[in-house]
Amino acid sequence: MFRERSFKLAFIGSHGVGKTTLCYGLAARLKARDIHLEMVREVARRCPLPINQETNLAAQSWILHTQIAEELAAQSQYDAVLCDRSVLDNYVYLLLAAGPQVTLEGLVDNWMTSYDLLLHVPIVEAPSADGLRATDPTFQLAVEDRLWQEIERRGLPVHSLGPTVRDTWLDSAEQLVCDALQPPQLQLL
Repeated sequence: MFRERSFKLAFIGSHGVGKTTLCYGLAARLKARDIHLEMVREVARRCPLPINQETNLAAQSWILHTQIAEELAAQSQYDAVLCDRSVLDNYVYLLLAAGPQVTLEGLVDNWMTSYDLLLHVPIVEAPSADGLRATDPTFQLAVEDRLWQEIERRGLPVHSLGPTVRDTWLDSAEQLVCDALQPPQLQLL
């Protein structure tokens, strides 16, 4: 069955901040509430081309387009879609590697309107080594700074999770999603 529109949330932020952990935790909580959902996992981990500081236009284009394809597939079958990154996150890595791409700007701008909720996960520590992710804190901060430039340039509404209340991030995310999915109350006479 094709769904015209499902609720879509993306965790956004630099690498190594906890987006994946939050995505899995929120998925478990929402599934316990019987919400029919799918997760779009971080596609960069499957990219056959260079990533991190060694990335290039081809690699980031592959990642960006694969992200969009997976979001489309998930939205066609599920009531809610949780994304471990947004296309803007992916585009930021492309911007850092290859500069602005006129042919992709419109695509990114239009696609960002498809998210119902953007949850920013702040940097609270340097990224840890996991065999794939870049561990250079300078690169992590460069990604974060450029992401905020792009968010502000586009005027995107973003809910930021507080860096000092990390133990409440999952509760906050769950509440925001439940509030968004709850049908509006009818006015009684």
